[in-house]
Amino acid sequence: MKINSRLVSLKTFFALSLVVTCAPVIAAPAQQVLGKDFTFPNKIEGLPTKLSDFKDLQINSFTTGDGVKLSYWEAGTGKPLIFIPGWSANGAEYINVMYLLRQKYHVYVLDPRNQGLSQRVDYGGRIARFSMDLKEFNDHLGLKSADYCGWSMGASVLWGYIDLFGTKGIRKVAFVDEPISIYSHADWSEQERLNAGGSTTSAERMVAGFTGGAPLNSLITDTKPFERGMLQDSPYFVNSESFANEFIKNDPNYLAKVLFDHATNDWRDVVQHKINVPTAIFSGQESNNLPSQKWEQSV
Repeated sequence: MKINSRLVSLKTFFALSLVVTCAPVIAAPAQQVLGKDFTFPNKIEGLPTKLSDFKDLQINSFTTGDGVKLSYWEAGTGKPLIFIPGWSANGAEYINVMYLLRQKYHVYVLDPRNQGLSQRVDYGGRIARFSMDLKEFNDHLGLKSADYCGWSMGASVLWGYIDLFGTKGIRKVAFVDEPISIYSHADWSEQERLNAGGSTTSAERMVAGFTGGAPLNSLITDTKPFERGMLQDSPYFVNSESFANEFIKNDPNYLAKVLFDHATNDWRDVVQHKINVPTAIFSGQESNNLPSQKWEQSV
């Protein structure tokens, strides 16, 4: 299907570029939750051959203040490190990262509402609500401080979190290849567009292309992710994507609920004035976001 191939390409792009209830934690080994073992397509030294090789991987859940059951993946011991996935992404795609980091960190990956193993609902499709979900997740875990990494839309969730709650409790933060504003305003100069990372002048057409199969071109949005995503030239990515595709069944109709709001947020003021903790910014040579990432670093 056209929709599914686009969603896979988008997840590739994001990968290349992360008052609660008082109920007890629901925790179980990942293999038990998922119902079966999984053999990864490529044998890679230092990474698991099967899901069952990753014995301390767990999948847990909690319920938000507005009644949504969110799943999260965790493994390891040490300082807490929280990953927030990009749009359409989930903890299964972090299988390699979690396995490598688990010996030094207690690693968490939160599946956002309507993504991954988390509940599908018709409400809360806003970055501000996703940021509140992150706050409630922290409260659920009882964390006083942690390191954070936001990947693509996950960076926007962190910017929203910092805007609402400040940086108290954030030791260090990393942002991975997220434009400061996906929407390009009509009155911007070309330099302003590059600094912000603007890639669309029609959020509606972008959403229709990403989730409804409508035609896309470079005047509607950045099409380079689709071209790059079809290469499938990394065995690490093939392993994590195959694992995610085996167990995660995203619904484009639910994925679409947050995308318009995500595309039209402008985070330049947060980036300029509200981030006061040690920060790392990551991008790559294949990304059209490089100018905005350099601007983000400069401020």
